[in-house]
Amino acid sequence: MDFLSVLQFAFVQRAFLGGCVIAVLCAVLGLFLVLRKMSLIGDGLSHVSFGAVALGLLANMSPLYVALPLVVLASFVILKLTEKGRLYGDAAIGIVSALGIAGGVILASVSRGFNVDLFSYLFGNILSIGNEELALAVALSAVVLVVVAVFYNDLLAVTFDEEYARVSGIKTTRVNMLLMALTAVTVVLAIRVVGIMLISALLILPAATALQLARGFKGALLISALTAVTAVVAGICVSIALDLPAGGAIVAVNLVFFLAALGFKKAAV
Repeated sequence: MDFLSVLQFAFVQRAFLGGCVIAVLCAVLGLFLVLRKMSLIGDGLSHVSFGAVALGLLANMSPLYVALPLVVLASFVILKLTEKGRLYGDAAIGIVSALGIAGGVILASVSRGFNVDLFSYLFGNILSIGNEELALAVALSAVVLVVVAVFYNDLLAVTFDEEYARVSGIKTTRVNMLLMALTAVTVVLAIRVVGIMLISALLILPAATALQLARGFKGALLISALTAVTAVVAGICVSIALDLPAGGAIVAVNLVFFLAALGFKKAAV
């Protein structure tokens, strides 16, 4: 069977559509997080999602539906620990991340070890995304992108100078909570694309690539989104052609793009 005939299968088409939509989402939010030096929030929330997914599988419920509210709640906890607990962001992320991992390991032990379903969430399996998961991903991605567009100016102001934004009358606490909630939703949706272990790469690498090439924020958003989508499409194609894990292939392509952008920037100086 040749490569073009494989692309005609519905599950492959779902993978391309779902992957591209979520890639744009990760690219947009990832840029805000990288500029605010909060890129590790994706890693911390992905560890929380591990515990939430394990809970969903143990309760025989859809892991994504269980993970969504729990990961959003965890993002608020990280924010409150940073604001009220006099902790630096990385310490707050580490505390919540450790709790998520510990909870996941305990729940996996209760359910008599790691099963195939849990491993598919850990390392991603975008080619197995179903119609319901695709519809959920598209719908939530659309909602998140609309919210980002509506609050774009506030998010931009808080990203570059939170203190000035507060003095200007912007309710920075609400904006921070909004960013945390949007990031949590994005992390949960990205589980199927690259898996819990590689989500932070999908948030960081396209944004980091864009920042090497762009001269303005809107340009960075566009380059980040194009980089992420191209990496997903190329990664899926490579995974099918070479029989490699799709999540790992997508991250590897993103890394190649980043290194190329870094080399181009150094050559241009």
